[in-house]
Amino acid sequence: MSTPLNSDEISTALTKLPGWSLERDALGKTFVFGSFREALSFMVRAGFEAEALNHHPEWTNIYQRVAIRLTTHDAGDKVTAKDVELATRLQKISWVG
Repeated sequence: MSTPLNSDEISTALTKLPGWSLERDALGKTFVFGSFREALSFMVRAGFEAEALNHHPEWTNIYQRVAIRLTTHDAGDKVTAKDVELATRLQKISWVG
């Protein structure tokens, strides 16, 4: 079982994750790409990162937008180090900020 991060730990993590925020006990961000193809290619690449961590996002895709929500279910749907790690990896592979 994962341990939820406290508010100070989450705040510190968010300083290194541009555009990410805490939304309803989850890390969230919407990426806006130039086209549907770009959004889809990001999602495929993000899927490999999620699989590598065995930690999967809640996400939606509408045309060029990919909205991501990260929370850890076995920690009572709270933010954990797993969420911060996946957000960090997604941030690194994104070419739109």
